[in-house]
Amino acid sequence: MIEIQKVSNIEPLPKDELIIRWAEKALDKKNKEADIVIRFVDMNESQKLNKIWRSKNYATNVLSFPISETIEQAPNLLGDVVICTNVAATEAKEQKKDINEHYAHLVIHGILHLQGYDHKSKNKANTMETKEINILSDLGYNNPYIIKK
Repeated sequence: MIEIQKVSNIEPLPKDELIIRWAEKALDKKNKEADIVIRFVDMNESQKLNKIWRSKNYATNVLSFPISETIEQAPNLLGDVVICTNVAATEAKEQKKDINEHYAHLVIHGILHLQGYDHKSKNKANTMETKEINILSDLGYNNPYIIKK
């Protein structure tokens, strides 16, 4: 189950059907039954969460909060993805990207983190980025790492 929470006033936000499609596409086979919360927030909430959990005092485009151990009451809970709409909108504009395409990338990126993918080394970054590019391509979107000038 994908729970979507939209608590930001920034428009436009993607339609729930799109978010669910992106999320399901990002899940590995073993996680197809996972429960995930995807929350769209404003600058204040993003900055607060980033400061508390990563000791970085600024808003960021996407945060992932994976569940480290199974919870009896929610055995399929994979974690939460938090997307800052202000940062996402600014990035999309600066990078000349369609906003929904950028949101798709952030949702996919966040869900891959929930599944243990990371970019802490060059090898791991290449693996994660290749997976993102392939998922986005399957959805009909461009490579998010090619920035238009």
